[in-house]
Amino acid sequence: MPYRAPTSDFAFLLDHVVGFDLVRATDRYAEATAETTSAILSEAGRLCEDVLAPLQRVGDQNPARLENGIVRTPPGFSDAFKAIGGGGWLGIAADPAYGGMGLPQTLTTVVNDMMSSACLSLQLAPLMTQGQIEALEHHADAKLRALYLPKLVSGQWIGTMNLTEPQAGSDVGALRTKAEPREDGSYAISGQKIYISWGDNDFTENVCHLVLARLPDAAEGTRGISLFMVPKFLPDAQGNAGQRNRLRVVSLEHKLGLHGSPTAVMEYDHAIGWLVGKPHKGMAAMFTMMNNARVGVGVQGIGVAEAAYQHALAYAQNRHQGRTPVADIPAISGHADVRRMLAQMKSEVFAARAIALANSVAIDMATATGADDWAARAALLTPITKAHGTDIGVEAAGIGLQIHGGMGFIEETGAAQFLRDVRVTTIYEGTNGIQAMDLVGRKMMDGGEAAFRLLQEIEDAAFKARAQLPELAEPVWQAAESLREATEWLVAQDMNDRNAGAQPYLRAFGRVLGAHFHLKAAQADRGVRARLAKVFITRILPEHSALLTQMRAGAQALYALSDDDLVA
Repeated sequence: MPYRAPTSDFAFLLDHVVGFDLVRATDRYAEATAETTSAILSEAGRLCEDVLAPLQRVGDQNPARLENGIVRTPPGFSDAFKAIGGGGWLGIAADPAYGGMGLPQTLTTVVNDMMSSACLSLQLAPLMTQGQIEALEHHADAKLRALYLPKLVSGQWIGTMNLTEPQAGSDVGALRTKAEPREDGSYAISGQKIYISWGDNDFTENVCHLVLARLPDAAEGTRGISLFMVPKFLPDAQGNAGQRNRLRVVSLEHKLGLHGSPTAVMEYDHAIGWLVGKPHKGMAAMFTMMNNARVGVGVQGIGVAEAAYQHALAYAQNRHQGRTPVADIPAISGHADVRRMLAQMKSEVFAARAIALANSVAIDMATATGADDWAARAALLTPITKAHGTDIGVEAAGIGLQIHGGMGFIEETGAAQFLRDVRVTTIYEGTNGIQAMDLVGRKMMDGGEAAFRLLQEIEDAAFKARAQLPELAEPVWQAAESLREATEWLVAQDMNDRNAGAQPYLRAFGRVLGAHFHLKAAQADRGVRARLAKVFITRILPEHSALLTQMRAGAQALYALSDDDLVA
């Protein structure tokens, strides 16, 4: 089945569920009208269906390769990326002063969701570039912004993020890449970076690397890290790509999935770079890009879940095997267990997507109003969006393969590719374990105030919904109250006990948020949305209780097991 962009689902969520009307009501985003939103949904949906989706299997079967020092990308990727850049999709939220549309981040999230469904390996390229655009807007000086942003926004140049080194995985503070000052104010960058998504290509005029490195007087750890712009080709006097810089792709990784996306090992040998932001403040600048990317990666998981669902649904509605209990549904979609899996996939996608869009609304409201409450809401939801969205992506892809049965294990059906491609999303941009620890750590440094405000909104909404939908509203209210009590317990614990229960706590939060958004959808539409909400609230929401029990178990039993016990 060809991919179909779920534009009606996005329109419904924006209009009735996630509060996008608040964004439209601000002066900053007044141009994000219903007409503009509709046009973006329509045009981006058409791009994803007609241009990107046909490349999904092409990228998997024709992987990116390194050939005589040149990265060769899959057939069709060049034209597709040019269509993305030419359509303005890289700069939806970028500053109009540099060629962007200046529209809300929420609309970027919508477009990235559809691109991820259509062809995840290619969508990684726009995601990295969008993150670099935001980092430069916030932290680069005027000269760097004027030089780089117009070409990044247009897609002439592409952006990457260089954090990880062979000896320093998630421990960024252990990096060793050096930056030595040059007489002209630039720096000589030397070191090696690994896992660089879209580290090079054969279709853009330049590749712009944001590289974390240490100045000679840098302190140990993350406090001593600075951020540098290091382009593949040095800009000439006219600002065009000129002389080749001293950097190269050492190799491309051989990966489980995302074969169309070149993941590079990069080497910098006194490459010329320019400081972005202040010396020794590189992590603050990079976190701007990383936070953008974390929401984006959560959306990647959701997009793949959508694609896997559509693929599985088409198979289930056409595959005949055994007699079903429903005479007018002879295909396997008429079997109760297959029906359960399809209903789970669809309801999970809706819930995770609503969380990501609500996160984006909070980001936009924080940007438009400067209000601390909105900024705290955005920060709280970011690790949930990333971890929960990607977990659902992996689970939905697995369910989709299961629906295909034995044929799902056969590569020709395409079902396995979704699982292979999405699996890395739970790992990169901060593993989901790190996201969970961030949620119970940094995001609870306010004593849980941001979480309590959100839970109060959920309880208030459920209380009001009792009159119309008591069978759905009551379980949501009870679940939110249980999560409130669990949060009160959590903030009173030491960090190791918090970390031991971080993953189940984050997942429980995702379940409660998903139920909240399903309830809002059911209030707006008593038809299919209400029926889908009933599936989620009665079958999936109850997981929160067991998850919160796990969360309260603490760390003691884990450490009671010695290393020898783990070996035995």
